[in-house]
Amino acid sequence: MSKPDSLEALRGALRDFAAAREWEPFHTPKNLAMALAGEAGEVIEHFQWLSPEQSAALPEETREAVALELADVLLYLVRLADVLDVDLAQAAQRKLAINEQRYPAEAARGRADKYDRLKQ
Repeated sequence: MSKPDSLEALRGALRDFAAAREWEPFHTPKNLAMALAGEAGEVIEHFQWLSPEQSAALPEETREAVALELADVLLYLVRLADVLDVDLAQAAQRKLAINEQRYPAEAARGRADKYDRLKQ
């Protein structure tokens, strides 16, 4: 049984939400990926033209708006993973393991270089 705040619980809630509205025909991988990209763009809009300092100190009203946009991104991501039968938590763990290899702490510490530019 999944915890109420787990990705699995969210996946089930989104599946039920879509089914109650008969949205399954519209929830194709293409459509969900496009919606995900659009919502990510809405997150970005809040940071456009801000300095790094401003982006780290958002006013409360903006932080709340960003929180809701981030929720939209998460919801579309979880729904897309469900439609594609991808276990997000498992995929994220696999990707973290790959990144551990690509970005060894000794070589990557304090650097923003892509893995293929790190000297090992």
